Amino acid sequence: MATQTYTVTGMTCSHCVNSVSAEVGAMPGVTDVQVDLASGVVTVTSDQPVDETAVAAAVDEAGYELARSS
Repeated sequence: MATQTYTVTGMTCSHCVNSVSAEVGAMPGVTDVQVDLASGVVTVTSDQPVDETAVAAAVDEAGYELARSS
């Protein structure tokens, strides 16, 4: 099992949380998605580590943006 955390920007309500959870949760290998609306933190649990680019694409599909650490 692998657990990774990401920060998503632009979420403002429970609908946002549901959209991000659904898109990220549909990724192959993902077994659980926890989204904290207040902080924007998304915790992804999966069979194998997931590619950050794929997570960013799923978040984008939901209409939000993955915050990039620099």
